[in-house]
Amino acid sequence: MRIGILGAGNMADALGTHWARAGHELMVSGRDAAKAATLAERLGPAARAGTWAEAAGFGETVLLAVRAEAVPDVLAAAGAADGALRGRVLIDCTNSVVPGKFVLATEGGPSMARRVAEIAVGARVVKAFNLCHEDVWRMTPPVFDGERLAVPLCGDDPGALATVRSLVEDLGCAAVEGGGLDRAGLLEATMAFMVGLWFRGADARAVLPPARYAFGDPAATAR
Repeated sequence: MRIGILGAGNMADALGTHWARAGHELMVSGRDAAKAATLAERLGPAARAGTWAEAAGFGETVLLAVRAEAVPDVLAAAGAADGALRGRVLIDCTNSVVPGKFVLATEGGPSMARRVAEIAVGARVVKAFNLCHEDVWRMTPPVFDGERLAVPLCGDDPGALATVRSLVEDLGCAAVEGGGLDRAGLLEATMAFMVGLWFRGADARAVLPPARYAFGDPAATAR
């Protein structure tokens, strides 16, 4: 698969490393052309660097991996408003959080994923990879207590979801269907809440019971 990456930071590096190892072709772009070229070289012979527009045009699938405040300008430079991403799978891993407060900067308005979809005319947007720190994505693979990390996906296009599911599996993770793009805001809010718990020293995973206990003790229900 050809993957264009809009961004040359830590998320682009972490995810791009796995995808290059899996045999995909990559084109990396960034505000700093030299930094993008350095990342492409580090990713190996399957990767090259280009402009925002070149990466958007190169990828059958495009990863949007920039800071939330840069999203409008980056998508504009990529030609998204003019249909440059039409028909392409566009993975949104961005988070828009008020620094230090662990609340969404988008609260009361459309989710980041919805905003991305509104700007990127005709793109098949999937929200994914937004729950974890980039160093979790660098793990090979992210497995905890013998269980693969689950990656929720929100999107409206079945084909796009299938494509992103395969890229999740390239990381050694398991994809979880999270519903349509209208639920992406819930996924973004989950990130803000869980990160707030981690920063307070709590185990965010411990706040939810295992699936078999989601509705109480099965043994007690059977009695």
